[in-house]
Order: sequence, then structure tokens, then C-alpha cells
Amino acid sequence: MENLRLIQLLESVLGKGKSTSGGNIAFFSPFVSHYKPKLEVRSIPDEQGNYTWHCWISDRKGKSIQTLFKQLNLPKETFDRLNRIIDAGKYRDFEPTVKVQEDLHLPDAYKPLWITKNTPDYRNAIYYLKNRGITVFDIIRYRIGYCEDGPYSGKIIIPSYDCEGQLNYFVSRAYYSADKNKHKNPKVSKDIIGFGMMINWNEPIVLCEGAFDAMAIKRNAIPLFGKIIQPALQKKIIEEHVKNIYICLDHDAIRNALSICEKFMAEGLNVYLVEMQDKDPSDLGFEKITELIDETEPMTFAKLTEYKLGLLWK
Repeated sequence: MENLRLIQLLESVLGKGKSTSGGNIAFFSPFVSHYKPKLEVRSIPDEQGNYTWHCWISDRKGKSIQTLFKQLNLPKETFDRLNRIIDAGKYRDFEPTVKVQEDLHLPDAYKPLWITKNTPDYRNAIYYLKNRGITVFDIIRYRIGYCEDGPYSGKIIIPSYDCEGQLNYFVSRAYYSADKNKHKNPKVSKDIIGFGMMINWNEPIVLCEGAFDAMAIKRNAIPLFGKIIQPALQKKIIEEHVKNIYICLDHDAIRNALSICEKFMAEGLNVYLVEMQDKDPSDLGFEKITELIDETEPMTFAKLTEYKLGLLWK
């Protein structure tokens, strides 16, 4: 698929282009005078990830558009635009090669917590969730369960379902403080969209780290199940033309948060970096995290640069 933003940039430099085979765009060469467009530039990368170019008259060529622009002595601003476009293209056209295992299923010992049981495990699981601000409505909405035995014994089970209602991941948390293995998650790809079944892509979305964070935020929150954003979610956000994104990662993940901000800002999205300080959304609770989100101003490239410079001193 041709990168339209890249083609627009090339045409602003080289004039109107003409599509040829293999995603190439032909331009009149700036190196020699010829009545036919003989400078061909790739608008999509080859198998090695190169955007090659070749002037068939002068035989000038290169493996990157940057080398072409250098020979044309273009200003730094043009290179900055090019780098942002190519960096965004790395995940726009990315097709995940790793799929969630087809046999992914909830643990055999999984029991729904919305069905009352008169057992110590059930009572301790409920007690743990209450202390984390989880209500009975959350338990039903997110289909939260627990295990009394098996590999996930003593664990809360929080499943994630995709937009079609298929299980694509789950996390577990120990509800006994003596349990040294606090987390136990399935060994499958995290390149999924967490809680995808609950997301309205026409509304602002909030990216956060964990399942409990997403449940505290409640409104259109997507857990990354970590500190980095996976290709499938990046691609979905671009495809759905999401306009407003709130980045709500823990304070120790500020570099990851800034990286995500920069990628989506380069795509023209409105990005908001929610400063968490020393607490995460699940610690703050729904009311406080909502207030914090509402008070957050849009990120600008100037502010982004200021954040990056600040990190150099840490």
C-alpha cells in the first residue's frame, strides 16, 4: 500500500509524480534534463526496509530517500518531515506475524466471581478486589473469576476479549499476600488489543499499563499489559482515525510514554500525556484519575522537546 504522506512530501520536492510498478513513483530527474520522468523512488520499503531510488539517465541511485534529499541540499525541516513519515509507516502497514495461540482458553479451574461460593478462597478473592476498588459491577462487566486449585490456584483471573468477543489474553493476580508468585500470565503474544470488545473507537481512548488501571479509568481504557504499545494496537488506532489519545503510564515509564506521544503526534493525532507522579490509576481510583485526565492539556512538539531535554539530566 502506497504511503500517501510520503508521496505528498516527494511531490512537494520533485513535482508531480507518476505511479509505476511495485509501488514506485516516477519523477522528472533534478540531475539531468529529459523529456520523460526517469527518476524512480519507492513509496513502500523493499524486503530489507529500504526506500531505494534510481535516476535511469544519470545512473545516480541510493538505498534511502535521505540520500536523495542530501544530494538536493534540502533544509533540515524536510528531513524531519521525512523521518516522521517513515517512522510512522513502520507500523502503519505492519501485519503482525505472531498470532495469539488458537488454543488459548481460561484456566480449567476458573470460576466466575459473580456466582457466590461459601469458601475461604471465594471470600479472600472478593476481599482482595474490594481493597483494590473493584465493585460487583466491574466483576460482571470484565467477567472476573478466580481459581481455587490448579496452576492458577489462589489467583484472580481477568480475561480480555477482542472486538468479536473472542478471548485474546488474560492476566492473573494472587489474592493471598503470602503467595510469592504474584503474577502468572499465559505464554502467548501480547500483540493484541486489550479489552477490545469494550472500546468505542469514535471516542477518545486512554492507554494504560495494566488491567486494574483500565478498570479504574473505566471509560474507553486499553491496557497495554506492559509499558510498550504493540503493532496491532498502533495499526488499529491509525485505521480507526482516533483523534484524541490519552497516555496514562506510570511515572517510571515516562520514556515509553514520550515515545508513544511522538509516534501519534507525527500522525496528526491529538495526544495528551497524563502525568501520574508516584501513583498509578488503580491507586488513584476512578474520580481522581478522571479529574487528572480532564485537567491534562494537549501535548505539543515544543513541550515534547522540553520533556526529552529534562530526561537528559536524570
